[in-house]
Amino acid sequence: MAESEGVTGRFVVQEHDASHLHWDFRLEMDGVLKSWAVPKTPPTKPGVRRLAVAVEDHDLDYIDFEGVIPEGEYGAGTVEIWDRGTYTLESRKPDKIVFELNGEKMKGRYTLVHFTDKEKNWLLFKTKGP
Repeated sequence: MAESEGVTGRFVVQEHDASHLHWDFRLEMDGVLKSWAVPKTPPTKPGVRRLAVAVEDHDLDYIDFEGVIPEGEYGAGTVEIWDRGTYTLESRKPDKIVFELNGEKMKGRYTLVHFTDKEKNWLLFKTKGP
């Protein structure tokens, strides 16, 4: 399922202090927010690689969510927007997504690469940028 270059959309990174602190990286694609949980601070410099675990898609209206998810509900904890902006899709294949981010903290060309031996595990890294 390859998509053409130049497609643009929004992205958000939400710092999520739940049972474990992590960052939810979300790209607006296919009418939803494609989502990955990143256990450590997302990379802002080339050479830093982060595990990104694919999680369920979220509705588009979740892109602006900040607040507290009550105890007893899935994802209970505090959610704050860590970064947001737009992105331009460079290429999309089943095991690799390349895109240019234009956010406050995350700017430049990024890649998500799927581990073929682990169903939900991806690597998120910055390949170049300002």
